[in-house]
Amino acid sequence: MPQTRETILDALRALSLPDGGDVVSRDMVRAVQVQGSKVSFILEAPSPEAAQAMVPVRAAAEALVAKLDGVETVTVALTAHGPAVAPPAGRAGPAGRAASAGPKGAPPSLSVGGHMKPQEGSMRPKGVARIIAVGSGKGGVGKSTVATNLAVALARQGRRVGLLDADIYGPSVPRMMGVNKRPASPDGKTIIPLHGHGVTLMSIGFMLPEEKAVVWRGPMLMGALQQMLTQVEWGELDVLLVDLPPGTGDVAMTLCQKSEVSGAIVVSTPQDVALLDVRKALNMFETLKTPGWA
Repeated sequence: MPQTRETILDALRALSLPDGGDVVSRDMVRAVQVQGSKVSFILEAPSPEAAQAMVPVRAAAEALVAKLDGVETVTVALTAHGPAVAPPAGRAGPAGRAASAGPKGAPPSLSVGGHMKPQEGSMRPKGVARIIAVGSGKGGVGKSTVATNLAVALARQGRRVGLLDADIYGPSVPRMMGVNKRPASPDGKTIIPLHGHGVTLMSIGFMLPEEKAVVWRGPMLMGALQQMLTQVEWGELDVLLVDLPPGTGDVAMTLCQKSEVSGAIVVSTPQDVALLDVRKALNMFETLKTPGWA
């Protein structure tokens, strides 16, 4: 019988940790991929110090999965959450480039930003069935509140849900979801998303201190969006909700043009000024031929 992500996780539940629990119940297994007889996944420790202590666990996980029927090759990467390292304002390196190697044995650092790279085809992540944009014509109308509550509600119904905070200048998903760790990266390019309330999460707010301003022009915003869509290990998702910045700027246009958006939700309050702006957002989705906008 061929192995699947579920059978791999079932096998790993037998791998107990020294301080209690197992690697699955402790939410340490990331990016499980099964390609024929080849299996790969990541073990994510809560800190670099914990990762050092989990070296024997990584070896045990590799040996355990290698014994499963039909498995010939197993690759297990061990990584950990590292300290936040941000490039200087206006000088962020190309998307996905490691910022600093750090001490020997430490996980590679990861920088976000840089101009958008040429890419053929769609930016929709592999394994994501639908992308729903959540936008607004005006800030402060509850767009992020709607996006986060909708994501949690869908997850509680048993859906596999991702939430991407694409509001680069004013990310609020980390605070709303109660998650403030830095995403790990096993190679300085791949980004391992965080999880909260059953939702897979990614936000520029995880990469920078809360008080740090993002001073980027349009091309760097589009590069950051491309990186958070294509370099994040989103896994298999029924829906990816994208919390857009207010207005009708570069990020919203790039998402709708490059990512095969399945639909859009526009949030507004009843004031005349808010309704004036929301009509412009609706017109943007109509102009970009976004299906199912409302």
